[in-house]
Amino acid sequence: MGASQSTNSQDHLPSKALHVLRVTSSSPASQTNIEPFFDFIVGFEGETLSQDNTIDASQLERIVEQHEGRTLNLLVWSGKSQKTRVVPILPSRGWSQSAHLASTSSSQPSLLGLSMRMCEPETATENVWHVLDVIEGSPAESAGLVPMGDWILGKLQLSVP
Repeated sequence: MGASQSTNSQDHLPSKALHVLRVTSSSPASQTNIEPFFDFIVGFEGETLSQDNTIDASQLERIVEQHEGRTLNLLVWSGKSQKTRVVPILPSRGWSQSAHLASTSSSQPSLLGLSMRMCEPETATENVWHVLDVIEGSPAESAGLVPMGDWILGKLQLSVP
């Protein structure tokens, strides 16, 4: 289920998307290659984005519910590769049924196992840096950063007097 393919039809950056913040272990999303912080859900296969090129979260929720137990092809834009890929996922509540039964919450368990928030991908990826080199004896080496393998996620914060 972790297979995905890149698609050229939507490699452009949408103005709004659902930023993946967490993938819950043992969930349908954990069986895919969706990466927290780097990936953005921009739609689903067969969808035509609205005129302002944004995802409709409530529409996506309805589509996910309609695909419970059936494969849904999500369109996922990567902040790393700057490309959109198709990620097949099988929405299901079965993975979380035991945890839900123990809970006193009346809400339904998640079908995907993703924590997301609506955002503007352009600004969400402004402060992401790929570690290209680590100088011997540097604080980066002491911290264990891996050249070409690590990424730094940050937010610049300016102090205004």
